[in-house]
This record gives sequence, structure tokens and C-alpha cells, in this order.
Amino acid sequence: MGTINQQAMDQLHYVTELTDRIRAKSSPEQNEVEDSADFVSFFPDFVWTLRDFSLDLDIDGKSVSADEYLANSLKLVPGTSHKEKNFNLPRICIRKFFPKKKCFVFDRPAHRKKLGQLETLHDDELDSEFVKQVAEFCSYIFNSSKTKTISGGIKVNGPRLQNLVLTYTNAISCGDLPCMENAVLALAQIENSAAVQKAIACYEQQMNQRVQLPTDTLQELLDLHRACEKEAIELFIKTSFKDIDQEFQKELAAQLERKRDEFCTKNMKTSADRCSALIQEIFSPIEEGVKQGIYSKPGGYGSFTQKLQELKKKYQAEPGKGIQAEEILQQYLESKQDVADALLQTDQTLSEKEKEIEVQRVKAEAAQASAKMLEEMQRKNEQMLEQKEKSHQEHVRQLTEKMEKERKELVAEQERVIALKLQEQARLLKEGFQSESRQLHNEIQHLQKRLSSPKLCVIS
Repeated sequence: MGTINQQAMDQLHYVTELTDRIRAKSSPEQNEVEDSADFVSFFPDFVWTLRDFSLDLDIDGKSVSADEYLANSLKLVPGTSHKEKNFNLPRICIRKFFPKKKCFVFDRPAHRKKLGQLETLHDDELDSEFVKQVAEFCSYIFNSSKTKTISGGIKVNGPRLQNLVLTYTNAISCGDLPCMENAVLALAQIENSAAVQKAIACYEQQMNQRVQLPTDTLQELLDLHRACEKEAIELFIKTSFKDIDQEFQKELAAQLERKRDEFCTKNMKTSADRCSALIQEIFSPIEEGVKQGIYSKPGGYGSFTQKLQELKKKYQAEPGKGIQAEEILQQYLESKQDVADALLQTDQTLSEKEKEIEVQRVKAEAAQASAKMLEEMQRKNEQMLEQKEKSHQEHVRQLTEKMEKERKELVAEQERVIALKLQEQARLLKEGFQSESRQLHNEIQHLQKRLSSPKLCVIS
């Protein structure tokens, strides 16, 4: 269209029906109605282009820019008759819903005789002023256009747009009004669920790449878990949004804890299997000796215990046994205690007193070993509790950082909207429209109140 007149405005009648065709919130708060700020936060900027523009850009004989021409065309006229209301309504809606506006005018691209050949013309064959205007328009669009977002500043990519379109069309098909808040929450359910699965897959992949089972200590495994967990949480935080009450992050924490326990169980089993194989291999000579009765003779008990200590040292010197090394060894030694007791009691080279002393020594060693294992078990429990607390703190830290970043972005966006609304309020006041100015003032106050009362979220 070549000019901005009432006919052009009438063709934009859909602007006056925006609040009738779409809702920003599913249920406005008590005594609250949806205002234009609810829509401005996710509506695009307004760009009006005028092709084949033949008028001079001037107002009352004064040369003006294209933006000033648009602003003048959007001025309201006083009066309350049906005619004035019809004239003002689309202009009011454009000014309220699209506080940031831009206008571009384009001359005819070429001489009238060449208009039918436009697709084959080179730039140097086009009107130089038109080429300049197109370059300015493209520069503005490429440099100033924002990524499409939904309420909350959430950027919309291809898959998100697909889900939103499906949500809107389903609502329309059911005879309902599409609601941005409901659409965003439905989208969040889909994406956050996927974000949890992506984070878990990331964790498992990293753990499988980094962990060599069995680990020498539990702490070694927990340190690797913590590093992989951190990456998983980062991925979830990056890909999730609108996680009401941190429902999905709590689910992620629970799944990560289960995965950690699975790795711990696998680590213990791998260690136990490795140690059992070593026991069978290293202690086979003493097993054969017992079967052959080598130790069932005078002095045999001393030879048996000496060989047992020798093989025990050999076992302890073996690397890569993992966290079950001591427990598996003690289980084996306990299983041989009946054999040792029998050899002790039948060894004729030992007096009853020496046998009693040896019995007490063995009991003391067993008690010491048991106490050591109990202490180790207590230490492992403390490490697990400490790790659980560290995991919780990592979730809280990353969530807090994300919330702070989102808060700053939200504040910046709302301050931008407030600034634009204040400018519009000033223009309305200057034009003498007190009622519209007061309505906009109320919207600004409501937005400022919302800005000053941020919501807090905590992972329990």
C-alpha cells in the first residue's frame, strides 16, 4: 500500500481483535484484567512498509522522517461518536500492543516501462533511491529483529514452534481461545521431560567414558560422579524452562542419585569379582596343601599360618582390586578359620598354653579386622552423605544462577516495555486523551508492581 490512510487502517482490523482471539494468561489474578503488557512481552516489533510511495514526507509543510509520518498517521482524533471510535480503535491497538514501531517507504523500483521486467533487472538498472531504501530496510531487519520468544523470554526454535502451532490449532479446533500461558506450560512439560532424559544420557555417557571399574576408592568414583553430574545439570538447566516448583529438576536429581547408586553397586560387584578371582588364584597353593595333608603334622599349624601370611601379602600387593579388597580377603580368612583351628588343636609341637595364647591372638586380629571394616563402612556412609549434600548444593547453585540470569533478562525486558509505555502515555497526554492516558498509567503501575515482587523458588 502506498499511503497510511483509514482504508489501510481498516485492513488491519485484526489488530483490534487480538485480545478476543488469544489470551496471554489462563486465569488473570483477582481484580486483574489482561493488559497490553502481557502481550507486548512476546509480540514482535511493528514494521509498516509502504511501496510505490509517491507522497512527499512532510507534515504542515515540514519535512519529516518515515517514522514521524507513521507516528502522525497513528494520532487519535477527539470525540466519542461511532465515527471517532472506529477511527481511533485500530490506532489505539497498534500503539498499545506495539510500542516499538518502524516505518519504511519505497519509491518505485524502476521506470514504469521496466516494471514488468523487475525479476530480470540488475541492481544498477533499478532506481538508485529504491536500492538505497531496500538496503536500509534489510539492514534494520537483519540487525534489529529479535529472536522469536514466548512469555518469559523463552526463545522459540523449530521444534518449539511446531509444538506451539499444534497446541494453538488444537485449541481452535475445540472451540477454545488459544492461551499463551497454557501453550507455554504444555511446551515446558514436553521439553523439560526431554531435558531430563538428555541430562541422564549425558551423565551415563560421561561416566562410561571416564570411569574405569573397579576404582581404588569410593571417593574416586564419587569425584567422577560429581564432575559428570555437574555437566548433566548444566545441560538440563540450559534446555529446560518454566520448571514450575522445580518438578523436573527434582526428578533429575532423583534419577542421578539412582544412577550414582547403580555405578556404586557395579563398582562393588566388579571389585568383588576381581578379588574373588585373585583369592582363588593366589591362595590355590594353600588350598592344595590342605587337601594333601601337608599341614596335618607336627609343626603344620606354624607352616600353615606362615604360608597364609605370605599369600596374604602377595594378594595385598596386587593392583586394581577396588574397594572390596579387604572385605573379600577377610571373608576368605574367616572361611579358613575352622581349618586353622583344627590344625592348631592337633599340632603336637605346641603346648596347651601356647595354643591358648594363639587362640587369643587370632581372636584379637579378627576383632581388629572387624573394627577396621566397621570404621571403613562408616567412612563410606559419611562420604555418600557428603556427596548427597554436594549434589544438592550443585543443583541449587546452577538453578540460582539461571534464575538470576532470567530475572535480569525479565527486568530488562519489563523496563523496556515500561519505558515505551511511558513514552506512549506522554504522547496521549500531549494529544489530550486523558482517559487513555490514565488507563495506560494503570497498566504501567501494575507492571512496576509485578517488577518489584519477584517470585522465589527453592529445591527442597
